[in-house]
Amino acid sequence: MDGNHSIAFFDAQFRRQVAAGDYALNPFEAAALPHLHGTVLDYGCGLGNLAVQAARRGCDVLALDASETAIDHLRELASREGLRLRAEAADLRTFQLAGDFDAVACIGLLMFFDCPTALAQLSQLQAHVRPGGVAIVNVLVEGTTFMDMFSPEGHCLFGSDQLRERFAGWDLMHVEQAEFPAPGGTRKIFVTLVARKPGSPPPCASSS
Repeated sequence: MDGNHSIAFFDAQFRRQVAAGDYALNPFEAAALPHLHGTVLDYGCGLGNLAVQAARRGCDVLALDASETAIDHLRELASREGLRLRAEAADLRTFQLAGDFDAVACIGLLMFFDCPTALAQLSQLQAHVRPGGVAIVNVLVEGTTFMDMFSPEGHCLFGSDQLRERFAGWDLMHVEQAEFPAPGGTRKIFVTLVARKPGSPPPCASSS
């Protein structure tokens, strides 16, 4: 999450969720879960609810986020349950991935970066999906008017068709735009995309 303001905004939200025991998947995470298999990257995992559910289903998960609050919670939970889940705090604006994955989820993150950074990190995520693997990406798009969570350092509202265009050549399994009311009469408009990378997994690739 880009900048201290955004991190502080979500740290406070995560503390409230932990205090309330609120670990339910949000609608985007619930839609992503059936597509996760094998080795999974949750890039911008937040509190880690999706990562935990994927690990409980047998996935081998790497969960990354800038929130120390979220990562500390996730590490403790993964250790307690003995999950195959590694949680790391990282600056996801500049983080460089070292391996490839059967499934990559990036839900509600990229809009917190300036647009050049968001697009560069999206390209990196695409490059680290194995052939035949799946990417699930969710972003806020133009028309969103709820801005309280954004940092002054920059943000990026994607064009409504921009994700689709960035995944040209992939098998688009699902693309959906959804609008939600937000405080003060504002609104959030999300686009969620699920796409399969061309090619077949190598014989040694992980499977569900």
